Amino acid sequence: MGRGELNRNITHSTGPLAALGRLPPNLQGALWVVGAAVVFAFNAGVVKQLGILGVDSLQTVFARSVVGFCVILPFVWRKGLSSVRTDHLPLHLYQAMAGTVALMAHFYAWTKLPLADVTALLFTQPLFALLLAVIILGSKVNWRRWLATAIGFLGVLAMVRPGAVSFDPVTLVALFAGFSIALQLILVARLPEGEKELTMLFYLGIVGTLVTVGPALTVWRMPSLEVGVLLLVNGLLGITHQAMIFRAFRVGDATYVAPFDYSKIVVAALLGFLYFAEIPDAWSILGAAVIVASTYYISRREVGGKGRGAPGG
Repeated sequence: MGRGELNRNITHSTGPLAALGRLPPNLQGALWVVGAAVVFAFNAGVVKQLGILGVDSLQTVFARSVVGFCVILPFVWRKGLSSVRTDHLPLHLYQAMAGTVALMAHFYAWTKLPLADVTALLFTQPLFALLLAVIILGSKVNWRRWLATAIGFLGVLAMVRPGAVSFDPVTLVALFAGFSIALQLILVARLPEGEKELTMLFYLGIVGTLVTVGPALTVWRMPSLEVGVLLLVNGLLGITHQAMIFRAFRVGDATYVAPFDYSKIVVAALLGFLYFAEIPDAWSILGAAVIVASTYYISRREVGGKGRGAPGG
């Protein structure tokens, strides 16, 4: 379905989507991204609350993978198994593994660190993606992007503060999550244009479930009703966030839409303050600002040059 057909279908529907469909495409995309930021922050809050209730993040990731896979299955059933057949199975498995590792890392970080800090560190993804693109894809990078990348990592140092008394090793886990997301996106970039998003999500669900079932069983706790509901909500929020990001980049121009993804940090900070009484210190705020500025510059130049792509997470 093309962008024009998508907009026509939304415009001729009824309810909130109809009103949204009558807005300019770029404004629609921006609103979808901001909505996704709210969903993302609440997803982080649910994961953190599960940690407070004593649920290990490995069990949470397993439940997230299972719920996400179950949501995808009806679409695969309707379209038939041919919809997920591919001649590039190894790449799909590699990107799914990288995505699963990223989930395991940032879910763990969410249970241990302030939500805004983890969200900011996840935005190191474009910094790592640039380095990986040079190594894996053989991309050429000009000095401006290298400088922006170096400045971005100075922001990381401000947040992580290695060697300081306040240094928390879990920040390295959040950084590793950013690296894993970047690796997943680079592997996705190596897939041919014709590969469908449904295929990617299908293998992500399979790999995520198979990889996490063993570790999850080692820490498994029979969920109470409250925990069971939160685990289900976590899975649904994760899939909803992905769907909203995909919609945003289908209806709006990437160069206009992408910067609104940084609203995740604001929403995560507000949620962390209001619900978990988290107050970022001055170094965290400074580091987050530097990371956002540098990755914003890199993302704008990258998207402006290629005109494709959507942020992960």
